[in-house]
Amino acid sequence: MSGIVLSASVRQNLLSLQSTASLLATTQNDLATGNKVNSALDNPTEYFTAQGLNNRASDISNLLDGIGNGVQVLQAANTGITSLQSLVASAQSIASQVLQSPTGYVPKSTVSSSAALGGTAANLVDGVTIKSGDVLAIAATGGGTATSITFGANESLAQLNTALAANNLSASLDSSNHLVITTTNDAASSTIGAVTYTNTGGGTVTFGAVAAPVADPNSQTTRANLVAQYNNVLTQINTTAQDSSFNGINLLNGDTLKLVFNETGRSTLNITGVTFNATGLGLTPLTAGTDFLDNNSANKALTALTAASTTLRTEASALGSNLSIVQIRQDFNKNLINVLQTGASNLTLADTNEEAANSQALSTRQSIAVSALALANQSQASVLQLLR
Repeated sequence: MSGIVLSASVRQNLLSLQSTASLLATTQNDLATGNKVNSALDNPTEYFTAQGLNNRASDISNLLDGIGNGVQVLQAANTGITSLQSLVASAQSIASQVLQSPTGYVPKSTVSSSAALGGTAANLVDGVTIKSGDVLAIAATGGGTATSITFGANESLAQLNTALAANNLSASLDSSNHLVITTTNDAASSTIGAVTYTNTGGGTVTFGAVAAPVADPNSQTTRANLVAQYNNVLTQINTTAQDSSFNGINLLNGDTLKLVFNETGRSTLNITGVTFNATGLGLTPLTAGTDFLDNNSANKALTALTAASTTLRTEASALGSNLSIVQIRQDFNKNLINVLQTGASNLTLADTNEEAANSQALSTRQSIAVSALALANQSQASVLQLLR
């Protein structure tokens, strides 16, 4: 081969043809792969920059599964709270039935004056049976406030009832004009506290022994059934709280949810769970024959249920806020992945329209180069004709 001598024009055209063929091969490879940068040899800066962007997008994409699970954990807890609120409302309805049920004791605890009053409902003090300045003291009844009443010159029944109300007591005059003090429905199961009447003014009225309340069997059976219904609701509260889990995490049973939002692990959200069984909500089982005996016990349960309902609403608000944050970060990560992948594509993807035009141009150039090479060889062909 070293003995072959090519003219300068032939060599120049041959080099041009080789360059065009190389460019055409590169263009055809770009069209086949869809990339203008296929390796670090094509463009080191763009290749490694795109690789870094794609790697970050891949890392963030891997976090989306955990974030998606976190959304479901929050949804499960929120569903549980909705059910718990319904159960608490059911328990409130049961306790309210106690308030609407007949009094569980007939008669209730009473204490009466030993003699008829000479006064009237508008003025109990008549100067004979009751004189101004006598003192009526009654110990605390059914959790009420102990009462001490000093009769004035114009003491009325309405005024007496106002003073007795805080001690769960009410007063009335019977058909014989005796003053009768009775427990209210709130404390129907209680016996009136010790009664002390000091007749310092010289009146003739005294008070007899306090009569204990007498339970009504039918009413107590009804109330015992309500206790059973109430306790059944508490059982359902316990099981509902235990079942409000997703993928082994239960925010209503004391678990904590940790979510990671970026590939470095520096962007996180910790959601601390609560214990929302009956005990955690401040609700305790009731005992038939002890609870729901009167309005006070029903009101006590209603107070606890109202507090539980408030606690549930507060936690529902907190869960809703956290769910909103997680969903916002989930959408942000999805959009960020798109931005990163688009950026990487802009660095490496080929413009098919441009590459197709280049291919057509290079094919034309290649044809021209072949023709030029043929022309360059014509001089040698002429010499060959002379030799013939």
